[in-house]
Amino acid sequence: MSTLVVYFSAESGRTARVAKGLAALKKADLFEIIPVKPYTSADLYYINPLARCNREKVANKDVPVAGKVDNLRQYDTVYIGFPIWYGCAPNVVNTFCKAYDWEGITVHAFATSGGSGIGKTAEKLMPYVKGAASVDAKLVFSAEEI
Repeated sequence: MSTLVVYFSAESGRTARVAKGLAALKKADLFEIIPVKPYTSADLYYINPLARCNREKVANKDVPVAGKVDNLRQYDTVYIGFPIWYGCAPNVVNTFCKAYDWEGITVHAFATSGGSGIGKTAEKLMPYVKGAASVDAKLVFSAEEI
């Protein structure tokens, strides 16, 4: 079996840097979660209550994902990285996760943040990775912390 690092990164690219570093350290495959409709700066301006990221989170909307992981079942461990939005994963990450069978896969979520804590991220991710062997989450600033 092998390891996969999956990530969604917003504008700053912090999560992408951590994910790519982690994939190199773990000698893992890498997959970027990309929304079908990419986010603009205005979409991510969370201070504006009408920004897309806020509307999606409040309405619990699915965010279609471009591309897919072929045969997720070949991995026994999956690291899922994302910036913290509302104390949990962005909806695009949840939409990605719902599309797969996680039975028996160990899931390690890692989150980047400009100031939020990890909160109940693992608990909130669990419904989207049903059947996972285990789920944990950690706030990180570099791949070496994972």
